[in-house]
Amino acid sequence: MKKSVFYHAGCPVCVSAEHDIINLIGAENVEVVHLGEFRDKIFDAENAGVQSVPALVTPNGNVLHINFGASMEDVKK
Repeated sequence: MKKSVFYHAGCPVCVSAEHDIINLIGAENVEVVHLGEFRDKIFDAENAGVQSVPALVTPNGNVLHINFGASMEDVKK
């Protein structure tokens, strides 16, 4: 099974959501991408449809925006 991808920027909202996602679906089922640390993944996130973080991209391509930590424009700065 393909993993979900959880994109975040490291803010407290994002880190809290990361913990909840891992508890809900299991660490083995999600790839966590910190866009502040892996800036080369910003393009991938935007191509997947991520407009703000934290966001979870499901294996079938749905984007679930969780709370609101930062827009992708803020992440790029």
